[in-house]
Amino acid sequence: QVQLVESGGGLVQAGGSLRLSCAASGRTFSSYAMGWFRQALGKEREFVAAISWSSGRTSYVDSVKGRFTISRDNAKKTVYLQMNSLKPEDTAVYYCAAGSMVGRWVSDYDYWGQGTQVTVSS
Repeated sequence: QVQLVESGGGLVQAGGSLRLSCAASGRTFSSYAMGWFRQALGKEREFVAAISWSSGRTSYVDSVKGRFTISRDNAKKTVYLQMNSLKPEDTAVYYCAAGSMVGRWVSDYDYWGQGTQVTVSS
């Protein structure tokens, strides 16, 4: 069992940066792949980025490549999403998730946080 709590969201101007954190509880955090998803108002939840348990593999949706970086610290049981050059279209609730594989689908993940709001103003 893994409990996930996101933090770091907020309001930022276009071109700015934010770093999201996702703190996990549970002794098996290091064995899970971790992902970040987002859900804009009225839209379906979409994949943003994922990282393997060892940090050896990462995956990004094309729209954030070169702007967002996912990382993790297994000792701190935390996964991060560094978001640079933010755009208004990045506005959404961001969720972290834990699963057994580096997947791009909601169904690839077993545990979810409650989400943190990111709002990018133009």
